[in-house]
Amino acid sequence: MSSADRLPRLLALVPYLLSHQGAEVGEVAKLFGVTEKQLIDDLQLVWMCGLPGHTPGDLIDVSWDGGEILIDNADTIARPLRLAVDEASALIVALRMLADLPGFENNRDALARVIAKLERAAAEGAATVSNQVAVEVDAQPDALATVQDALRRRRRLSLRYYVPGRDEITPREVDPMRVVMADGRAYLEGWCYRAEGMRLFRLDRILGVEVLEVPASPPEEAEPMDLAEGVFRPSPTDELVELEVTAAGRWVAEYYPCEQVTELGEGRLRIALRARDQGWLVRLALRLGDSGKVVAPAALARRVADEARAALALYSDAS
Repeated sequence: MSSADRLPRLLALVPYLLSHQGAEVGEVAKLFGVTEKQLIDDLQLVWMCGLPGHTPGDLIDVSWDGGEILIDNADTIARPLRLAVDEASALIVALRMLADLPGFENNRDALARVIAKLERAAAEGAATVSNQVAVEVDAQPDALATVQDALRRRRRLSLRYYVPGRDEITPREVDPMRVVMADGRAYLEGWCYRAEGMRLFRLDRILGVEVLEVPASPPEEAEPMDLAEGVFRPSPTDELVELEVTAAGRWVAEYYPCEQVTELGEGRLRIALRARDQGWLVRLALRLGDSGKVVAPAALARRVADEARAALALYSDAS
């Protein structure tokens, strides 16, 4: 879990615990969307925080013996975390997009009330910014509506799906289970009979979709994926790749799950991660430009260099 995810939770956790003394570990973990182990890790970190001086009297006192959480000496951060203008604006835009999605007709009044409360609480700045932004779900026309129809009627779907890693269009039959938003994209999640497993399908890569008059009947082992860590979920059998990035490329270590991250000095990192297909790594390396390079495997580094030379050649030809 990245520090960018953890810090806002810790800042919200302390005020909550101060106003709910004796809260159960399991209940608090569920409320904050983490495991009990992660919550205990957070509490151990809170126990080491406090005012400058770092003597026992300066640090927050927290205990969870017997499963009940008690916290003291934390009055300096007792007030809940307030949303900045950009954070409030992003939340308002996301709620407006959610209200426009098919399937949320029965919840639009509630969403409208929440949006109105946020706009009042966030003051004029957030409302002004959010009014200048409109988000549309980038999908094949009627794809989302067709998927929602299949979900309501519990019917199987026939898809024509584009796989960018192999640059091919594949036919799929899928028992849909839900539509989710993850990493800023809309996905269909369901049991794929071609892959014989649970899969996520980006709606903007569905080139054709049809509802079949076949009941959706995913097997018992079909369970929704945990997307708390994002959509990118490498397998231990995927190829291990090593990158070196400059300070400008350090975002890779925050954005993707890495097996190992080593500081090289001057802001540089050596990153080891697993990739399901090399095409994705090639695009990442080209996106990094001079802020990163593939170190291993050598074959992938050569492929990236060849792709870069081919791209530069196109510019030369155009001139």
